[in-house]
Amino acid sequence: MAFYKHFNIKGKIMKTIVLFVVIAIFTFGSVNAQEKKNVELGVNFGLNISNVSDIDSYDATSSKISYNIGASGEYYFSNRWGLKAKLIYDRKGWADGFIYDWDIDLFAENVDFRLNYLTIPIMVNWHFGSTRKWYLNFGPYVGFLVNATESWSESDLNDSFQSVDFGLSYGIGYKFPLNDTTKLFVEYDAQSGLSEIFKFSELETIRNGRSSFNIGALFNIN
Repeated sequence: MAFYKHFNIKGKIMKTIVLFVVIAIFTFGSVNAQEKKNVELGVNFGLNISNVSDIDSYDATSSKISYNIGASGEYYFSNRWGLKAKLIYDRKGWADGFIYDWDIDLFAENVDFRLNYLTIPIMVNWHFGSTRKWYLNFGPYVGFLVNATESWSESDLNDSFQSVDFGLSYGIGYKFPLNDTTKLFVEYDAQSGLSEIFKFSELETIRNGRSSFNIGALFNIN
């Protein structure tokens, strides 16, 4: 898969309005659905494995390894169901790409592209197992680009990428209770992008993909 420093106009930029409407309706409905049970706050650190791919052919780039730092809050409707939101500093991108600069006819290989986002997933969280220590979650995310750079010349590439990314977030985890209010957890967390990440591209829709393995702590607030 080829990626360039300069792009031709493609004219296909996906909108985020529908996502924000869905989130607003979903959140409003859930808050009014049942009597409040409790809230759980969390912090985590994780290892990211990210790449980008063609949304039609699924042809993917080499993966880039980085990290994420996150905070979360979950509103419990019952001991099985909750609504969970996160705020994540998410380091994405891909490895072993290349740059071709049309202005000076310069070609550079083995370039890593670094895309850093503030990502906000909002997910339904299902707690299962006899003691509800396992959980499975799924929902939309929206990511806001913080910065974009490449490893060859450390150039600022913000103007080449969309400022907003959105897609689906999902994961599975396990909690280790320490006492009545504190738990440790491990989880697998993934994001599948649905929107074009480039402002101008001569290829098909290119989307982000990211998997992470996280550890963290949870704190109950009644």
